[in-house]
Amino acid sequence: MRERGDYVIPYLNNKYRFDKPAFIYWTQIASYTVFGENDFAARFPSAVAAALTAVLLFAWGRRLGSERIGWWAAIVFTLCLQVFIHAKAAVADMWLVFFVTAGYWAGFELLADSLGQEPSANHARRLKYWRFAFYIALGFGFLAKGPLGWLPLLTVISTKLFLRQISLTRRFWFVTGMLGALAIVSTWGIPALIRTNGEFFKVGIGRHVVDRSFNVMEGHGANSWNTYLAAMPFYFLFVFLSFFPWSIKLPGLVKHLWRKRDAIDKYLIAGILIVFIIMSLVKTKLPHYTLPAFPLLSLLLARHLFVVGSGRFAKRAAIGAVVASLAASFIAFPLIAPTFPSAQLYKMSRNDLLPEMDFANIDYAEPSVIWYFRSRAHGFFRGLNPDQLEKFMNFPGPRFVIVPTSVAQAFSAKIHPDWKTYRARGFTIVKGRPTDLTLILKQSQ
Repeated sequence: MRERGDYVIPYLNNKYRFDKPAFIYWTQIASYTVFGENDFAARFPSAVAAALTAVLLFAWGRRLGSERIGWWAAIVFTLCLQVFIHAKAAVADMWLVFFVTAGYWAGFELLADSLGQEPSANHARRLKYWRFAFYIALGFGFLAKGPLGWLPLLTVISTKLFLRQISLTRRFWFVTGMLGALAIVSTWGIPALIRTNGEFFKVGIGRHVVDRSFNVMEGHGANSWNTYLAAMPFYFLFVFLSFFPWSIKLPGLVKHLWRKRDAIDKYLIAGILIVFIIMSLVKTKLPHYTLPAFPLLSLLLARHLFVVGSGRFAKRAAIGAVVASLAASFIAFPLIAPTFPSAQLYKMSRNDLLPEMDFANIDYAEPSVIWYFRSRAHGFFRGLNPDQLEKFMNFPGPRFVIVPTSVAQAFSAKIHPDWKTYRARGFTIVKGRPTDLTLILKQSQ
């Protein structure tokens, strides 16, 4: 987007990238402007979104009864494993979580009196501001990651199951509000659709929402009906890892809420269950898909933490999570990082890279190659078959190719004396296997 001066249509490697709406890229552009184009700048917006979500939870928790609830909701959310991972990843999920949390809170305030919450001062006058906040959150939630940004709307509608006497339409002004939310989406969506002849909707919604729901994408999920049904409880079980260490208290929390729960608990539970049930029904499954439920889960646990646990447990879990997070950040990750082949090859070869270089791969089409190498070489990454290697390298102009070392060894007799080679051994997390790669580079014409 920065190279093209085009802030509407995302591209990756000179091709449309329809996977996500544009909001995450806008935040990264802002971050690059301040910090430069580097790994830290790409990850920084996710950390900001996670921090802002924690602030929302602190404020909402105070509103639910006490400052202690606010602090513990923010601490539980910040120090669970899944948030620790995604709050430093260059992905759209944490901004989705932030806007969804804002929508949940605004929806709660519009229902507060019916949920048994004591109205705040000037509550009636503030309702219009909460309506604005609710639909603004829905609009920007969609810009963050598509239709999942409207999860708070489903949560509000679900309250009719236990708040039968109220009129949601009078409180929420659904028609007017949704028109406002759609107006926010349309400021980006309409230009994007026009300029791509509708492809952004066809691929972004059709493939990445509809197909992802009914089919397995990129190997993430169960292909047969038997395995699909067997995988239905996946998120209800995986939460014990992703919400660790606080998941230790989830059985006790469930037991306590089964016996005694108020309307506020029901609102939080409804939002949590909607996320878990929808994601359980979706065929494509990834561990972080239930992340939008974690702020509500954090609030729910914070409200009852000292009923199902103790002050000693809470403090020890928080301290342990902090120590583990710091150890992972400053010890484990620096030790693991050298095993990532793309980064290794880039560091070894960067002084030999030229802006006009073309580059290609055989059996290693990782986006990380584009991220690192296009900061110096402005060509585009292409995939080759082994029988195309010689033709590509002998074509006029500087170029390089990344290939399995076994392919490079078979090609070694055809490598010119003035070409350079770099070898990196490591581990490809996406494929879950060791990797041995060689970069063959030609600088001369």
